[in-house]
Amino acid sequence: MRYEVGIGTRTEGFELPQEDVIEVMHANPVASGPTGEKVVRASLAAPIGTPRLRELVRPGQTVCVITSDVTRPLPTATVLPPVMDELHAAGVRDEDVLLAIALGSHRPQTEDELRAIMGPYYGRLRVLNGDSRGLRHFGTTSHGTPVDVLAEVAEADVRVALGNVEYHYFAGYSGGAKAIMPGCSTFAAIQANHSLMVDPAAHSGNMESPVRLDLEEACTMVGLDFIVNVVLDEEKNVVYSAAGDFVAAQRDACRNLDELYGCELHEYADVVVVSQGGAPKDLNLYQLQKALDNAKHPVKDGGVIVLVGSCAEGLGQDTFAKWMHEARTPRDVVDHLQRDFRLGGHKAAAIAQIELRCDVYLVSDMEPDQVRDCFMTPFAHVQDAVDAAMESQRRRLGREPRVLIMPHGGSTLPLMRT
Repeated sequence: MRYEVGIGTRTEGFELPQEDVIEVMHANPVASGPTGEKVVRASLAAPIGTPRLRELVRPGQTVCVITSDVTRPLPTATVLPPVMDELHAAGVRDEDVLLAIALGSHRPQTEDELRAIMGPYYGRLRVLNGDSRGLRHFGTTSHGTPVDVLAEVAEADVRVALGNVEYHYFAGYSGGAKAIMPGCSTFAAIQANHSLMVDPAAHSGNMESPVRLDLEEACTMVGLDFIVNVVLDEEKNVVYSAAGDFVAAQRDACRNLDELYGCELHEYADVVVVSQGGAPKDLNLYQLQKALDNAKHPVKDGGVIVLVGSCAEGLGQDTFAKWMHEARTPRDVVDHLQRDFRLGGHKAAAIAQIELRCDVYLVSDMEPDQVRDCFMTPFAHVQDAVDAAMESQRRRLGREPRVLIMPHGGSTLPLMRT
Protein backbone atom coordinates (compact mmCIF):
# COMPACT_ATOMS: atom_id res chain seq x y z
CA MET A 1 0.00 0.00 0.00
CA ARG A 2 1.16 3.55 -0.69
CA TYR A 3 1.69 6.10 2.11
CA GLU A 4 2.82 9.74 2.03
CA VAL A 5 4.70 12.10 4.33
CA GLY A 6 5.65 15.76 4.00
CA ILE A 7 9.20 16.98 3.53
CA GLY A 8 9.81 20.69 3.07
CA THR A 9 7.22 22.00 0.62
CA ARG A 10 6.75 18.62 -1.07
CA THR A 11 5.42 15.17 -0.23
CA GLU A 12 7.06 11.80 -0.79
CA GLY A 13 5.30 8.51 -1.16
CA PHE A 14 6.50 5.05 -0.19
CA GLU A 15 5.16 1.50 -0.37
CA LEU A 16 4.69 -0.95 2.50
CA PRO A 17 2.60 -4.11 2.90
CA GLN A 18 -0.55 -3.00 4.71
CA GLU A 19 -0.38 -5.98 7.07
CA ASP A 20 2.98 -4.75 8.43
CA VAL A 21 1.62 -1.33 9.41
CA ILE A 22 0.33 -0.94 12.96
CA GLU A 23 -1.27 2.43 12.28
CA VAL A 24 -0.95 5.70 10.42
CA MET A 25 -1.13 8.05 13.37
CA HIS A 26 -3.27 11.11 12.77
CA ALA A 27 -4.98 13.57 15.04
CA ASN A 28 -8.17 12.32 16.66
CA PRO A 29 -11.39 13.19 14.83
CA VAL A 30 -13.13 16.33 16.01
CA ALA A 31 -16.58 17.67 15.30
CA SER A 32 -16.71 20.07 12.39
CA GLY A 33 -17.12 23.72 13.25
CA PRO A 34 -15.76 27.19 12.57
CA THR A 35 -12.05 27.65 11.92
CA GLY A 36 -9.61 30.49 11.49
CA GLU A 37 -10.51 34.05 12.46
CA LYS A 38 -14.00 33.08 13.65
CA VAL A 39 -12.52 30.84 16.33
CA VAL A 40 -10.07 33.52 17.43
CA ARG A 41 -12.78 36.19 17.60
CA ALA A 42 -14.98 33.91 19.70
CA SER A 43 -12.18 33.39 22.23
CA LEU A 44 -11.51 37.14 22.40
CA ALA A 45 -15.17 37.71 23.19
CA ALA A 46 -15.06 35.21 26.09
CA PRO A 47 -11.56 35.34 27.65
CA ILE A 48 -10.49 33.04 30.46
CA GLY A 49 -9.46 34.67 33.72
CA THR A 50 -9.33 38.28 32.47
CA PRO A 51 -11.64 40.98 31.13
CA ARG A 52 -11.82 41.42 27.35
CA LEU A 53 -8.67 42.84 25.81
CA ARG A 54 -10.54 46.00 24.82
CA GLU A 55 -11.26 46.54 28.52
CA LEU A 56 -7.62 46.13 29.57
CA VAL A 57 -6.18 48.96 27.47
CA ARG A 58 -6.84 52.68 27.19
CA PRO A 59 -6.25 55.19 24.39
CA GLY A 60 -2.70 56.51 24.45
CA GLN A 61 -1.18 53.40 26.01
CA THR A 62 1.61 51.55 24.23
CA VAL A 63 0.96 47.89 23.44
CA CYS A 64 3.54 45.22 22.62
CA VAL A 65 2.11 42.25 20.72
CA ILE A 66 4.55 39.33 20.79
CA THR A 67 4.34 36.68 18.09
CA SER A 68 6.30 33.70 16.76
CA ASP A 69 8.95 33.54 14.05
CA VAL A 70 8.70 31.42 10.91
CA THR A 71 10.05 28.27 12.59
CA ARG A 72 6.69 28.02 14.38
CA PRO A 73 3.46 27.20 12.54
CA LEU A 74 1.44 29.95 14.26
CA PRO A 75 -0.63 31.71 11.54
CA THR A 76 -0.03 35.22 12.86
CA ALA A 77 -1.70 36.69 9.77
CA THR A 78 -4.92 34.97 10.91
CA VAL A 79 -4.64 35.71 14.64
CA LEU A 80 -3.33 39.28 14.52
CA PRO A 81 -6.29 41.04 12.78
CA PRO A 82 -8.89 40.03 15.43
CA VAL A 83 -6.47 41.12 18.16
CA MET A 84 -5.91 44.45 16.43
CA ASP A 85 -9.68 44.91 16.13
CA GLU A 86 -9.92 44.52 19.92
CA LEU A 87 -7.19 47.13 20.40
CA HIS A 88 -8.84 49.48 17.92
CA ALA A 89 -12.12 49.09 19.82
CA ALA A 90 -10.28 50.38 22.90
CA GLY A 91 -9.01 53.40 21.00
CA VAL A 92 -5.45 52.15 20.49
CA ARG A 93 -3.80 53.45 17.32
CA ASP A 94 -1.60 51.37 15.04
CA GLU A 95 1.35 53.67 15.77
CA ASP A 96 1.10 52.77 19.48
CA VAL A 97 1.50 49.03 18.76
CA LEU A 98 4.86 47.27 18.55
CA LEU A 99 4.98 43.77 17.06
CA ALA A 100 7.85 41.87 18.70
CA ILE A 101 9.09 38.71 16.99
CA ALA A 102 9.87 36.17 19.73
CA LEU A 103 13.20 35.04 18.31
CA GLY A 104 14.66 33.46 21.44
CA SER A 105 17.95 32.06 20.13
CA HIS A 106 16.79 32.13 16.48
CA ARG A 107 17.90 34.47 13.68
CA PRO A 108 16.02 37.64 12.71
CA GLN A 109 13.36 37.35 10.02
CA THR A 110 13.78 38.48 6.43
CA GLU A 111 11.45 41.07 4.92
CA ASP A 112 9.63 38.35 2.97
CA GLU A 113 9.20 36.38 6.19
CA LEU A 114 7.88 39.46 8.01
CA ARG A 115 5.43 40.05 5.18
CA ALA A 116 4.14 36.47 5.52
CA ILE A 117 3.97 36.70 9.32
CA MET A 118 2.14 40.02 9.50
CA GLY A 119 -0.29 39.63 6.61
CA PRO A 120 -2.44 42.75 6.25
CA TYR A 121 -0.51 44.53 9.01
CA TYR A 122 2.85 44.41 7.21
CA GLY A 123 4.03 48.00 6.92
CA ARG A 124 1.41 49.26 9.37
CA LEU A 125 3.05 48.33 12.68
CA ARG A 126 6.50 48.93 14.13
CA VAL A 127 8.45 45.67 14.35
CA LEU A 128 11.09 44.45 16.82
CA ASN A 129 13.09 41.85 14.91
CA GLY A 130 16.38 41.18 16.68
CA ASP A 131 17.31 44.85 16.79
CA SER A 132 16.55 45.74 20.41
CA ARG A 133 18.34 48.66 22.06
CA GLY A 134 18.90 46.75 25.30
CA LEU A 135 17.53 44.72 28.17
CA ARG A 136 15.65 45.28 31.41
CA HIS A 137 16.52 43.10 34.39
CA PHE A 138 13.72 41.87 36.70
CA GLY A 139 15.76 39.67 39.06
CA THR A 140 16.03 35.90 39.11
CA THR A 141 13.53 33.08 39.54
CA SER A 142 13.64 30.73 42.52
CA HIS A 143 15.52 28.31 40.28
CA GLY A 144 18.10 30.99 39.52
CA THR A 145 17.06 31.86 35.97
CA PRO A 146 17.98 35.50 35.22
CA VAL A 147 14.92 37.42 34.05
CA ASP A 148 16.23 39.79 31.39
CA VAL A 149 13.74 40.98 28.80
CA LEU A 150 14.10 43.15 25.70
CA ALA A 151 13.68 46.77 26.77
CA GLU A 152 11.01 47.58 24.20
CA VAL A 153 8.88 44.66 25.41
CA ALA A 154 9.42 45.47 29.09
CA GLU A 155 8.58 49.15 28.71
CA ALA A 156 5.24 48.72 26.94
CA ASP A 157 2.18 49.61 28.99
CA VAL A 158 0.41 46.41 27.93
CA ARG A 159 1.85 43.10 26.71
CA VAL A 160 -0.15 40.66 24.57
CA ALA A 161 1.30 37.32 23.41
CA LEU A 162 0.17 35.21 20.47
CA GLY A 163 1.15 31.56 20.21
CA ASN A 164 0.18 28.08 19.14
CA VAL A 165 0.06 25.20 21.60
CA GLU A 166 1.70 21.92 20.67
CA TYR A 167 3.67 19.29 22.56
CA HIS A 168 7.16 20.28 23.71
CA TYR A 169 9.64 17.61 24.66
CA PHE A 170 10.72 19.17 27.97
CA ALA A 171 8.46 22.18 28.59
CA GLY A 172 5.44 19.88 28.28
CA TYR A 173 3.63 22.19 25.87
CA SER A 174 4.41 25.36 23.96
CA GLY A 175 2.47 28.62 24.25
CA GLY A 176 1.71 30.93 27.16
CA ALA A 177 4.74 32.32 28.97
CA LYS A 178 7.17 31.01 26.33
CA ALA A 179 6.48 34.11 24.22
CA ILE A 180 8.34 36.28 26.74
CA MET A 181 10.70 33.69 28.18
CA PRO A 182 12.56 32.53 26.15
CA GLY A 183 11.01 34.41 23.21
CA CYS A 184 12.11 37.92 24.26
CA SER A 185 14.91 37.05 26.65
CA THR A 186 18.63 36.26 26.58
CA PHE A 187 20.79 33.27 25.77
CA ALA A 188 21.88 33.05 29.43
CA ALA A 189 18.27 32.99 30.64
CA ILE A 190 17.27 30.37 28.08
CA GLN A 191 20.24 28.22 29.06
CA ALA A 192 19.46 28.45 32.77
CA ASN A 193 15.81 27.58 32.24
CA HIS A 194 16.52 24.74 29.82
CA SER A 195 18.96 23.13 32.26
CA LEU A 196 15.82 21.93 34.07
CA MET A 197 15.18 19.53 31.18
CA VAL A 198 17.21 16.88 33.04
CA ASP A 199 14.39 16.64 35.63
CA PRO A 200 12.32 13.46 35.00
CA ALA A 201 9.14 15.58 35.18
CA ALA A 202 10.31 17.67 32.22
CA HIS A 203 8.63 15.75 29.43
CA SER A 204 6.11 16.14 26.67
CA GLY A 205 2.49 16.31 27.81
CA ASN A 206 3.18 17.45 31.40
CA MET A 207 1.40 20.77 32.01
CA GLU A 208 3.38 21.24 35.23
CA SER A 209 6.84 20.57 33.82
CA PRO A 210 9.48 22.28 36.00
CA VAL A 211 10.68 24.06 32.85
CA ARG A 212 7.18 25.45 32.31
CA LEU A 213 6.77 26.51 35.94
CA ASP A 214 10.10 28.35 35.86
CA LEU A 215 9.02 30.17 32.69
CA GLU A 216 5.76 31.18 34.30
CA GLU A 217 7.49 32.46 37.41
CA ALA A 218 9.70 34.64 35.18
CA CYS A 219 6.70 35.82 33.20
CA THR A 220 4.87 36.81 36.39
CA MET A 221 7.84 39.01 37.32
CA VAL A 222 7.72 40.77 33.94
CA GLY A 223 3.96 40.91 33.52
CA LEU A 224 1.99 39.46 30.61
CA ASP A 225 -1.48 40.95 30.41
CA PHE A 226 -3.21 38.78 27.83
CA ILE A 227 -2.56 35.84 25.51
CA VAL A 228 -4.21 34.26 22.51
CA ASN A 229 -3.14 30.61 22.15
CA VAL A 230 -4.45 28.53 19.26
CA VAL A 231 -4.52 24.85 18.38
CA LEU A 232 -4.00 23.87 14.74
CA ASP A 233 -5.24 20.84 12.85
CA GLU A 234 -2.96 18.82 10.59
CA GLU A 235 -3.59 21.26 7.73
CA LYS A 236 -2.49 24.12 10.02
CA ASN A 237 -5.98 25.59 10.31
CA VAL A 238 -6.95 27.21 13.61
CA VAL A 239 -9.53 24.88 15.16
CA TYR A 240 -9.41 26.10 18.75
CA SER A 241 -8.42 29.31 20.48
CA ALA A 242 -8.09 30.26 24.14
CA ALA A 243 -7.62 33.89 25.19
CA GLY A 244 -7.04 35.64 28.49
CA ASP A 245 -4.78 34.85 31.46
CA PHE A 246 -1.36 33.58 30.39
CA VAL A 247 -1.58 30.47 32.59
CA ALA A 248 -5.30 29.63 32.62
CA ALA A 249 -5.82 30.15 28.88
CA GLN A 250 -2.68 28.20 28.00
CA ARG A 251 -3.80 25.25 30.15
CA ASP A 252 -7.20 25.35 28.48
CA ALA A 253 -5.55 25.14 25.07
CA CYS A 254 -3.35 22.25 26.33
CA ARG A 255 -6.42 20.26 27.30
CA ASN A 256 -7.89 20.79 23.85
CA LEU A 257 -4.60 19.73 22.27
CA ASP A 258 -4.72 16.48 24.25
CA GLU A 259 -8.19 15.75 22.91
CA LEU A 260 -6.95 16.28 19.37
CA TYR A 261 -3.39 14.90 19.34
CA GLY A 262 -2.99 12.55 22.31
CA CYS A 263 -3.10 9.20 20.47
CA GLU A 264 -3.44 5.89 22.28
CA LEU A 265 -1.26 3.10 20.91
CA HIS A 266 -1.38 -0.53 22.02
CA GLU A 267 1.67 -1.99 20.26
CA TYR A 268 5.34 -0.98 20.12
CA ALA A 269 6.93 -0.70 16.66
CA ASP A 270 10.14 -2.11 15.18
CA VAL A 271 10.24 0.74 12.64
CA VAL A 272 8.76 4.22 13.03
CA VAL A 273 8.49 6.49 9.98
CA VAL A 274 8.08 10.04 11.25
CA SER A 275 7.81 13.46 9.62
CA GLN A 276 7.15 16.95 10.98
CA GLY A 277 4.59 17.33 8.19
CA GLY A 278 6.85 19.55 6.11
CA ALA A 279 7.66 23.26 6.16
CA PRO A 280 8.08 25.35 8.22
CA LYS A 281 8.67 22.86 11.04
CA ASP A 282 11.50 20.97 9.31
CA LEU A 283 13.71 23.91 8.29
CA ASN A 284 16.63 22.45 10.23
CA LEU A 285 17.55 19.44 12.33
CA TYR A 286 17.32 21.55 15.51
CA GLN A 287 13.56 21.90 14.88
CA LEU A 288 13.05 18.43 13.38
CA GLN A 289 14.26 16.93 16.66
CA LYS A 290 10.74 17.48 18.07
CA ALA A 291 9.31 14.83 15.76
CA LEU A 292 12.16 12.47 16.61
CA ASP A 293 11.47 12.91 20.31
CA ASN A 294 7.80 11.93 19.93
CA ALA A 295 8.83 8.93 17.83
CA LYS A 296 11.08 7.62 20.61
CA HIS A 297 8.09 6.59 22.72
CA PRO A 298 6.66 3.82 20.50
CA VAL A 299 9.90 2.42 19.02
CA LYS A 300 11.40 -0.72 20.53
CA ASP A 301 15.00 -0.83 21.72
CA GLY A 302 17.12 -1.90 18.74
CA GLY A 303 14.56 -0.59 16.28
CA VAL A 304 14.85 2.04 13.55
CA ILE A 305 13.37 5.53 13.31
CA VAL A 306 13.11 6.84 9.75
CA LEU A 307 13.13 10.60 10.32
CA VAL A 308 11.88 12.73 7.41
CA GLY A 309 12.53 16.47 7.09
CA SER A 310 14.10 18.82 4.57
CA CYS A 311 16.57 20.54 6.94
CA ALA A 312 17.18 23.05 4.15
CA GLU A 313 19.01 25.28 6.67
CA GLY A 314 21.20 22.43 7.92
CA LEU A 315 21.60 21.76 11.63
CA GLY A 316 20.23 25.14 12.66
CA GLN A 317 22.33 26.01 15.72
CA ASP A 318 26.08 26.42 16.17
CA THR A 319 26.56 24.70 19.56
CA PHE A 320 24.35 21.84 18.44
CA ALA A 321 26.50 21.37 15.33
CA LYS A 322 29.78 21.75 17.27
CA TRP A 323 28.87 19.13 19.87
CA MET A 324 27.84 16.64 17.20
CA HIS A 325 30.98 17.27 15.13
CA GLU A 326 33.38 16.95 18.08
CA ALA A 327 31.88 13.72 19.48
CA ARG A 328 33.02 10.29 18.37
CA THR A 329 29.92 8.48 19.59
CA PRO A 330 26.42 9.39 20.83
CA ARG A 331 27.58 8.53 24.36
CA ASP A 332 30.18 11.33 24.11
CA VAL A 333 27.39 13.84 23.50
CA VAL A 334 25.34 12.66 26.48
CA ASP A 335 28.41 12.75 28.73
CA HIS A 336 29.21 16.26 27.51
CA LEU A 337 25.80 17.52 28.66
CA GLN A 338 26.22 15.94 32.08
CA ARG A 339 29.57 17.72 32.50
CA ASP A 340 28.57 21.08 31.06
CA PHE A 341 25.00 22.08 30.19
CA ARG A 342 24.87 24.34 27.12
CA LEU A 343 21.91 25.55 25.10
CA GLY A 344 22.09 23.87 21.71
CA GLY A 345 24.09 21.04 23.21
CA HIS A 346 20.92 20.03 25.04
CA LYS A 347 19.28 19.08 21.73
CA ALA A 348 22.36 17.23 20.59
CA ALA A 349 22.19 15.20 23.81
CA ALA A 350 18.44 14.59 23.40
CA ILE A 351 19.08 13.13 19.95
CA ALA A 352 22.09 11.14 21.17
CA GLN A 353 20.05 9.54 23.95
CA ILE A 354 17.66 8.19 21.33
CA GLU A 355 20.54 6.99 19.16
CA LEU A 356 21.81 4.92 22.09
CA ARG A 357 18.54 2.97 21.93
CA CYS A 358 17.90 2.68 18.20
CA ASP A 359 19.17 3.58 14.73
CA VAL A 360 18.07 6.81 13.09
CA TYR A 361 17.84 7.05 9.29
CA LEU A 362 17.48 10.67 8.14
CA VAL A 363 15.77 11.53 4.85
CA SER A 364 16.68 15.15 4.17
CA ASP A 365 18.23 17.67 1.80
CA MET A 366 21.41 17.83 3.92
CA GLU A 367 24.83 16.70 2.73
CA PRO A 368 25.39 13.01 3.63
CA ASP A 369 28.58 13.71 5.61
CA GLN A 370 26.73 16.28 7.71
CA VAL A 371 24.09 13.66 8.52
CA ARG A 372 26.71 11.06 9.45
CA ASP A 373 28.32 13.67 11.71
CA CYS A 374 25.09 13.44 13.75
CA PHE A 375 25.35 9.62 13.99
CA MET A 376 22.46 9.14 11.56
CA THR A 377 22.33 7.24 8.28
CA PRO A 378 21.61 9.58 5.33
CA PHE A 379 19.04 8.92 2.62
CA ALA A 380 17.74 11.08 -0.23
CA HIS A 381 14.36 9.35 -0.55
CA VAL A 382 11.85 7.94 1.92
CA GLN A 383 11.35 4.68 0.05
CA ASP A 384 15.07 3.87 0.15
CA ALA A 385 15.22 4.56 3.89
CA VAL A 386 12.11 2.49 4.61
CA ASP A 387 13.42 -0.43 2.53
CA ALA A 388 16.76 -0.34 4.36
CA ALA A 389 15.05 -0.16 7.76
CA MET A 390 12.79 -3.10 6.96
CA GLU A 391 15.68 -5.23 5.74
CA SER A 392 17.78 -4.37 8.80
CA GLN A 393 14.97 -5.37 11.15
CA ARG A 394 14.17 -8.55 9.22
CA ARG A 395 17.76 -9.70 9.69
CA ARG A 396 17.70 -8.78 13.38
CA LEU A 397 14.29 -10.24 14.23
CA GLY A 398 13.85 -13.09 11.76
CA ARG A 399 10.34 -11.87 10.91
CA GLU A 400 8.54 -9.04 9.15
CA PRO A 401 8.94 -5.82 11.15
CA ARG A 402 5.96 -3.95 12.54
CA VAL A 403 5.77 -0.33 11.40
CA LEU A 404 4.20 2.83 12.79
CA ILE A 405 3.78 5.85 10.49
CA MET A 406 3.61 9.34 12.03
CA PRO A 407 3.02 11.93 9.25
CA HIS A 408 2.75 14.77 11.80
CA GLY A 409 5.19 13.53 14.39
CA GLY A 410 5.86 16.85 16.08
CA SER A 411 2.17 17.19 16.90
CA THR A 412 0.88 13.70 17.59
CA LEU A 413 2.01 12.23 20.92
CA PRO A 414 1.81 8.42 21.18
CA LEU A 415 0.31 7.43 24.54
CA MET A 416 1.45 3.84 25.05
CA ARG A 417 -1.31 1.64 26.48
CA THR A 418 0.17 -1.86 26.19
